[in-house]
Amino acid sequence: MTTINLESQAILEAKGLGKYFQVGGGFRPKRLRALHEVSFALGQRQVVALVGESGSGKSTIARLLVRLMEPSSGKIFFRGRDILQEEPRTASLAYRAQVQMIFQDPFGSLNPVHTIGNHLERPLLLHGKAKGDAELRDRVHELLETVELKPAAEIASRYPHQLSGGQRQRVAIARALAPGPSVILADEPISMLDVSIRVGVLNLMERLKEERGISYLYITHDIASARYFADRTMVMYAGHIVEGAPSEELMHRPAHPYTQLLLSAVPDPNGSMKSELRAKSGAPKLIDPPPGCPFADRCPSVMKVCRQEMPGTTQLEQNRWVRCHLFGQGAESGTVGLQGMSAAGPGSVLPVGVAS
Repeated sequence: MTTINLESQAILEAKGLGKYFQVGGGFRPKRLRALHEVSFALGQRQVVALVGESGSGKSTIARLLVRLMEPSSGKIFFRGRDILQEEPRTASLAYRAQVQMIFQDPFGSLNPVHTIGNHLERPLLLHGKAKGDAELRDRVHELLETVELKPAAEIASRYPHQLSGGQRQRVAIARALAPGPSVILADEPISMLDVSIRVGVLNLMERLKEERGISYLYITHDIASARYFADRTMVMYAGHIVEGAPSEELMHRPAHPYTQLLLSAVPDPNGSMKSELRAKSGAPKLIDPPPGCPFADRCPSVMKVCRQEMPGTTQLEQNRWVRCHLFGQGAESGTVGLQGMSAAGPGSVLPVGVAS
C-alpha cells in the first residue's frame, strides 16, 4: 500500500481503496480489478494531479471519492471522519457539498432542456445556499461572474447548446462552486476544450484555489498540464499508483519506467519526440492479474523479480517515492539501470540517483 502524506492535516484521504467489477456470467464469474490498495492524502490549498493512460483507474478514484460508486474495500476520510460509515442522508449531503466534481464533457454533464440559471439554482436550493427568488437570482449571477461569464443575466437565460465548449465548462465549474466546496475533483476538465482556451480554464481554477482555499484532485492524461497546474503528481498504471513526487521534480527526474515513457510522448521545445526508451506493446491484464508488477510485460528494464513480486514503496527523497524493483531488490543487487529525463526534453537522459 502506498501513502502520500501531503500535510499533517489532510482534508481528503483515501486508505486502501479497491474497486472490483464482476464480468461475465455463468457459474464462475470473474472479477476485473480497477483499483488495488490505493492510498493518498490531499491537503489544504493543494493541487494533486493523477496522470496515466486511459483505463488506469483515474476516473474510478474520483467516482469513489465523490460517492458516485461505492468502493469494494478501503476507507475514505474527510477532515478525519470516516465518511463511508456516515449512513444518514444528512451526513452524506454535507459531505457532497464539500466534495464536488467537474466532469470531462461539459455538454454531457449539462441538461440540454434546462437553462444555465436552472443548472446553478438547483445546487443552491439543495444545499440551502439561497432563499427566495431575489437571493437565488443574485447568487446565480455571482457564480457566473466568478467564473468570468458576463453579462451574467444574459448567460443565465441561455441553454447549454448556445454556449461554446469553454463557456460550458466554466458553467460546470460554477455549478461545482455553488455548495461552497473545499475539495473539487476535476476529471479531465480541459481535454475536450480548444487548446487556445485550456490555460484560461486552468488559471481560473488556480485563482479559485487562492481565493476560496479549494483543494483539487486534477485527473488528466496530459502530463504537461499537470506540470503547469499541480503541486504534486501521482502516476497510475493498471489500478496502482506507481510514483509520486512534486510536479517539477517528477518532470525533470522521472524514476519509474512507466513515468519515463509517459514523458517520452511529450514533444520537447525543439519539436523532437525521440526517446531512448521503448515499451513493449500490449495492455495490462486486469482480470485475474498475474503476480508481480503490472508493468512487467511492457517494461524495457524488466527483471525476474518483477514478474514474481509487486514492488514495495521506496523513498527516494523526502517528498519522492516509487514502486519499482529497480530501486528495491534491483538496487540491492546492483541492477539499477534506470534513466531519468532532463529538462532539455524527452530525447535527453540523465542518470537518476537513488537516495540513501
